[in-house]
Amino acid sequence: MSTTNIILCGVGGQGTVLASKLTAAASMAKGLNVRSAETIGMAQRGGSVLSYLRIGECASPLINSGCADLIIGFEPAETVRALSYLKEGGIVITSDRAMMPVTAALKGSDYEGSKMTDYLKSLEGGRIGKLVIVNTDDAMRDLGSPKAMNMVLLGAAARGGFLGEVTIDDIRQALVKKVKPQFHELNFKALEYASV
Repeated sequence: MSTTNIILCGVGGQGTVLASKLTAAASMAKGLNVRSAETIGMAQRGGSVLSYLRIGECASPLINSGCADLIIGFEPAETVRALSYLKEGGIVITSDRAMMPVTAALKGSDYEGSKMTDYLKSLEGGRIGKLVIVNTDDAMRDLGSPKAMNMVLLGAAARGGFLGEVTIDDIRQALVKKVKPQFHELNFKALEYASV
């Protein structure tokens, strides 16, 4: 069995760790071997979050540079920061919505997510084999909540067949077990939102 190596990255408060845990739970429910780890920044909200997720035969949860099959980026600058992990021709799914880091805000930076997504676009067809940029402002407006952006991106990855053997139905079943019932309907809609 081959191993699927996934990096999920974003900033605190975006649900990066929950998306990783749901994917791990869905994988384990299918009897797949899973290893995962997180690197969480100094700030609970706004600090960098990097989740490593390996599905298949592997001994360590960490992913070496140039070995990730997929990056799911919840914030465009964090997606660019994680690119060193991506294998040549790997897949990137990212939000286009910038969240200015605390340090940049304190310095009065004019950080814009469009600069990051333009850079990612320049790598598509080479370093990046497939790039999916999700307009998460539209998603949040259409869904009526900013709290399901993580499921929008995770749903895009599952529906695109980028999570190895894990399907959207597997994610849905894991969500039912791990998330409070009052949030099920919103998250189900979010999983189906983005086309790949």
